[in-house]
Amino acid sequence: MNKIETKNLSLFYGTFQALIDVNLSVEEKMITALIGPSGCGKSTLLRTLNRMNDLIDGVRITGEVLIDGENIYGKETDLVLLRKKVGMVFQRPNPFPLSIFDNVAYGPRTHGSKNKAELEDIVEKALKHVELWEVLKDKLDHFALNLSLEQQQRLCIARLVAVTPDIVLMDEPCSALDPVATQRIEELMFELKKNYTIVIVTHNMQQAARVSQRTGFMLLGKLVEYGETRQVFTTPREKKTEEYITGRYG
Repeated sequence: MNKIETKNLSLFYGTFQALIDVNLSVEEKMITALIGPSGCGKSTLLRTLNRMNDLIDGVRITGEVLIDGENIYGKETDLVLLRKKVGMVFQRPNPFPLSIFDNVAYGPRTHGSKNKAELEDIVEKALKHVELWEVLKDKLDHFALNLSLEQQQRLCIARLVAVTPDIVLMDEPCSALDPVATQRIEELMFELKKNYTIVIVTHNMQQAARVSQRTGFMLLGKLVEYGETRQVFTTPREKKTEEYITGRYG
């Protein structure tokens, strides 16, 4: 069974239709990339997967988004639990204006973990997961906003890992980083893939080719092509995909 599946998913901002009958299936513990020009709907699609678009006035959604076979747009969906299960990393790192420790412990505390020893163990494991423990273990009381941008992004990923999600959504996670930091975050993605299902939106086609196993090309709200990354980049089935990948527009 697919981890994520959308069925005839459409989204409207007022009268503007941003997504048009999107049918997408995402397999478990893989990296799936969404590419396409600015304004094509790829970030909007990403945000439907944990209902972040609910926070925008005037949004209307039709169709279904299934996670583990359950429609997350059903009335019985608990949004707090959904966003625990489906975490998100944004374009720019967004650590809280708190200590490093309190950033990572924030989610577990919100979900009921109060025991100090338990929280210390969660924080250590999460920071080890993103390869920050050795660097920061003696600085856990330091202000998180003083970290480098790369470390802040890793910290934000650790904050997600601390609440043990199943799915990690990444919206241009390297757009604010230099090439060296980007490479390190991409290496981290490969490690995370062992335990999590990852969906990444990226303007960087080379990044999509490097990190993902499956790629979807979006244009004007439609999922034009979706398949194995190698196939999409080397033998695209759709002319529009080929034109975009070869740089004729976008």
